[in-house]
Amino acid sequence: MKEKIKILFLCTGNSYRSQMAEGWARHLKSDSIDAYSAGIRPIGVSSRAAKAMAEAGVDISGQRSKHFDEFAGIDFDYVVTLCDNARDKCPLFPGKGKYIHRSFEDPAMAVGSKEDIMAAFRKTRDDIRALVETLPEGLHMATG
Repeated sequence: MKEKIKILFLCTGNSYRSQMAEGWARHLKSDSIDAYSAGIRPIGVSSRAAKAMAEAGVDISGQRSKHFDEFAGIDFDYVVTLCDNARDKCPLFPGKGKYIHRSFEDPAMAVGSKEDIMAAFRKTRDDIRALVETLPEGLHMATG
């Protein structure tokens, strides 16, 4: 049996993008990926992110926002930053892990009606799903 790869999804607040990525990886790729998420400055899981994921059949309501320091002892195969701020401030983790950067729009920056803002969260959710669907194979060809 092939060993699962360990992936840490990292964004600034560990509120939506990295939470969505962790949720998708657990939902779609639990046979091949041990998924984790963390933030540079965790602020709590976004209720809008949880709602957008629930609409797609993925429950992230039980996940919690975590600081990257919680994972200092884990030897990750990949650390995937999902926003430019996290990439710029990404801590170095010991071990053989590769760093990959894939930036996604910040849905919390959306303006307009409640529906316009939820549409931004749904777009980010779907964009992150498209990334996760390529894993782990897609990471081997990626560059940071």
